[in-house]
Amino acid sequence: MITIDNLSVSFGAVQALRDVTFLAETGQITAVLGANGAGKTTLLRTISGLEEPTSGTILMDGQALVHKKTEDIARMGVGHVPEGRGVIGEFTVEENLRLGAMMAKVNLQKGLEEQYEQFPVLGERRKQHAAKLSGGERQMLAMARALIAEPSVLLLDEPSLGLAPLVTAQLMLTIRSLCESRDLTVILVEQNASSALRIAHHAVVLHVGSVVANDVASTVAEDENLRQYYLGLVE
Repeated sequence: MITIDNLSVSFGAVQALRDVTFLAETGQITAVLGANGAGKTTLLRTISGLEEPTSGTILMDGQALVHKKTEDIARMGVGHVPEGRGVIGEFTVEENLRLGAMMAKVNLQKGLEEQYEQFPVLGERRKQHAAKLSGGERQMLAMARALIAEPSVLLLDEPSLGLAPLVTAQLMLTIRSLCESRDLTVILVEQNASSALRIAHHAVVLHVGSVVANDVASTVAEDENLRQYYLGLVE
């Protein structure tokens, strides 16, 4: 599990996160929601070591992540799928997956077979350049590249960005299935609050860097004030 306690991050005079505290349980999806500029991406980047907090702690099963290098955090079992997917278009599907497995001590062939079984379209297009994949397929590849390293924690930043509603719905079901089948701790940052709340177990809502809600996802989904003022969900 991931335990975040009084986490603050500043960029000069701008405080991106202010005393953020929540728990992301093993085998559950924790949705992190909020408007643009709420601090969602900064949160994930800080967990994975790409940003340094000004104060607070991040623990993974009791082990401190703050002040550790990004590559060491990845080796500890934290997989990060950044916004924009980040696959290398000039590489084939399989080359992208091999890149994801490079730093992990995993059986490469077994890992490739597992990802092709989980995402059959990637198996069909393993020799195709990533640049030729659709947006949904590139998102699958980004997730598979993180999963091939066998993480215990998966950080997903706006996985539905730019995807059609039907593709988004299928992707969200895949995320839920992966969480349950692999007993993953998933922290899901999403602008599409409705889709995230349908699959999440827990939800944290950020507003200009501070936590304004931290509750069971169904409770957050039913709170009219949160829906209207912080999530932009109006019936």
